[in-house]
Amino acid sequence: MEQPTFDPSTIDFSEMVANLAKPGKDILASMTPDRVHAVHMVIGVAGEAGELLDAIKREAIYNKPLDRANVVEELGDLEFYMEGLRQGLGITREEVLTANKVKLGARYATMKYSDTQAQARADKA
Repeated sequence: MEQPTFDPSTIDFSEMVANLAKPGKDILASMTPDRVHAVHMVIGVAGEAGELLDAIKREAIYNKPLDRANVVEELGDLEFYMEGLRQGLGITREEVLTANKVKLGARYATMKYSDTQAQARADKA
């Protein structure tokens, strides 16, 4: 059976969102304590990453002195939430670091950054 071709002029964006967004009651019905924990931890990562970004922005964009103590605090908060997420998912920090080293080793075979290697993404081939 052939898929219908979508004509964007036939639907209002608000209607599209209403039709495609998964209802909250369906999401809630599928939640388990483990899923709630994972969502809590990943929201924490996102929030703390935003706070870290703001601290760096103040220094880089507004030419304020770097608030090193705040950066250390935000990095610590990120570590907290990432460790909580890893524990909840049964993933070790060492496993993550090893996987990252393998990925970057494949991407940057010369062990030096280059735009060419970054764009080629040999680890995805």
